[in-house]
Amino acid sequence: MSQSPAQPPVAKRVPTSREHHGDVFVDNYEWLREKDSAEVVAHLKAENAYQEAVTAHQEPLREAMFQEIKGRTQETDLSVPNRKDAWWYYSRSVEGKEYSIQCRVRAVDSGDPVADWTPPVVEAGVAIPGEEILLDGNVEAEGKPFFSVGSAAVTIDGNLYAYAVDNTGEERFTVRFKDLRTGELLPDVIEDVFYGLAFTPDGTRIFYTVVDDSWRPYQVKSHVLGTPVSEDEVLYQEDDVAMWLGFEQSADRRHLVVGIGCSEFSETRLLRFDDYDAGLSTVISRDEHLLYEAEPFLLDGSETLLITHNKNAVNSMVSLVDPSELAKPLGEQHWRTVVEHSDAVRVNGAGVTSTHLLLSVREDTIERVQVLPLAGLGTPEQGAAVEPAFDEELYTAGVSGSDYEAPVVRMGYTSYFTPSRVYDFVLPTAEQPAGELLLRKESPVLGGYSAADYVATREWAVAADGTRVPLSVLRHASVPQDSTAAGLVYGYGSYEVSMDPGFGVPRLSLLDRGIVMVIAHIRGGGELGRQWYEDGKKLSKMNTFTDFVAATDWLAQSGWVAPGRIAAMGGSAGGLLMGAIANLAPEKYAAVVAQVPFVDALNTILDPELPLSALEWEEWGNPITDPEVYRYMKAYTPYENVRAVDYPRIAAVTSFNDTRVLYVEPAKWVQKLRSLTTGSEPIVMKIEMDGGHGGASGRYVQWRERAWDYAFVADALGAVLLLPGAGLK
Repeated sequence: MSQSPAQPPVAKRVPTSREHHGDVFVDNYEWLREKDSAEVVAHLKAENAYQEAVTAHQEPLREAMFQEIKGRTQETDLSVPNRKDAWWYYSRSVEGKEYSIQCRVRAVDSGDPVADWTPPVVEAGVAIPGEEILLDGNVEAEGKPFFSVGSAAVTIDGNLYAYAVDNTGEERFTVRFKDLRTGELLPDVIEDVFYGLAFTPDGTRIFYTVVDDSWRPYQVKSHVLGTPVSEDEVLYQEDDVAMWLGFEQSADRRHLVVGIGCSEFSETRLLRFDDYDAGLSTVISRDEHLLYEAEPFLLDGSETLLITHNKNAVNSMVSLVDPSELAKPLGEQHWRTVVEHSDAVRVNGAGVTSTHLLLSVREDTIERVQVLPLAGLGTPEQGAAVEPAFDEELYTAGVSGSDYEAPVVRMGYTSYFTPSRVYDFVLPTAEQPAGELLLRKESPVLGGYSAADYVATREWAVAADGTRVPLSVLRHASVPQDSTAAGLVYGYGSYEVSMDPGFGVPRLSLLDRGIVMVIAHIRGGGELGRQWYEDGKKLSKMNTFTDFVAATDWLAQSGWVAPGRIAAMGGSAGGLLMGAIANLAPEKYAAVVAQVPFVDALNTILDPELPLSALEWEEWGNPITDPEVYRYMKAYTPYENVRAVDYPRIAAVTSFNDTRVLYVEPAKWVQKLRSLTTGSEPIVMKIEMDGGHGGASGRYVQWRERAWDYAFVADALGAVLLLPGAGLK
């Protein structure tokens, strides 16, 4: 007996009018925003049931991909120990367990600096003498629908451990304190905390952030251990709804550094721990409209500020400022240049150790690290920058941790087909002017993986306005260039975020099935400097979408793929990208996967009471006050531009508790797509009812989610069979 095909859930239509700048938009599905409504929950469950029915035939492929991911991953593993004060800290993962276990072991000081900062040999699955468990995520997560640690901190004396746990996926954390001498929890418990924790040097006080009603971090508070939380002090409150707030300790841990800002300008305030009652002091007022970061430190014994800024420098530069200069008007202050502005090099940030300046820069799309000695910094005697050398064309290198007094800095390195590596870079000295890279670990990849089986190249698409758009093209080495393969284009293109080269085990399951993957470094990202970002935001946002279509056209004409076998994928703001290109060029794609997609962007940003909406004005413009921004956004917002065309196969993947892109956006979008498409391809929504913006918690669950996305793509492209010799070996 044959079964009738599954029917998609049809949401009722409840017309709601929205009027701005003389324009009236009627929204039939806004009622789906009522998260607490039993009818809404029932509808979402019906969406899940529909997608399960429609994609049921993909289950064997999903299971195969999951087993490939699992088979390539060393499940019992550990991180490289990282020294902080008198301890080495590291994490373990255990086969069969979802979450990591945080551990430490005491350090030994021999008087040999490099030896003392050489991590101990820790074996996977083998406890070492003196090992202490700080937090076992598997124990903490037991019986909970979701588990994530947002922040953690240890006092300098190593006695107290603070950690923040989220059990809903809403990124609202509960902070607890553990006495590491006894293993007992302190009675202090702080609820509804956002990211960021830091102790004062004496360990008696901890700083944390909280959010306002629109889920924007707006307060830095301090809690004195042993006192009621109700008495916690508000150290700083930011009332501008368009400004973000956060903090960190200075590298030498003498200051709390509070950062306030948006994507276009910022403000830094400093608190001296040895003069707490003096309160916060402002480095440069936001009224100057500079985008900057400030790091206080001692240079030759004198208080100095290291400032990374865009003052007459679109790609930013680095300067030194004596704090006494800050009392003068900005135009009269004397700043000493450390790193000059360059049109070709974007300065992403700068930090210090007790002996060196650390620089993160981006050149030719690639993020890299440079170091300069503090001796002579900002003078004619300043030394030359030293950059650790790597032998690949497309890679990512960055400082992943450094201790102020250490003779080494911990670095992370990866490329598309080089698994993540951990290096210690021995800082240059007179005896060793080039420094030295010491490989501490390369993440193992099992299943017979060989980087030689894959190829990554840099190619360039040409946008309609003549702009050259960089592409990273990834493929299995055995794919013939005969215009028959399948292709996938991935992109993001917002917030100056760069899609940097990085290794990913799950991606191999696509490449092993002959899919050629293009990562499109489109405008709105940061790959080619600040102007690349500026050219893809606000009233230039359309460049992001048309660049992605140009990348698709390059792939279709590359000789690798059949033009009818191309899919697209992106998440969050990249999900908005997916909705936009599905409207712009639906005929170019066989399938679109939109992960936690920001597809109802205009409606969201028009309501400053919705989570994080006001913070978006610096990225997209403010459609509430500016009619031109309203008209421009309305011309590309995916939900409002769905039309009667043949849409490709579409999957919207979301989470019920996502606070960054609410589930209602894809829920409404899917309904409108189904109501207007003239094609026959299925349009489904997969919703994780216990997850947040990053999906469900637990590594096995996350692997299954990635396998779901990739199986949807491979099935749509007819690329379900492994290439000869590919796969696990």
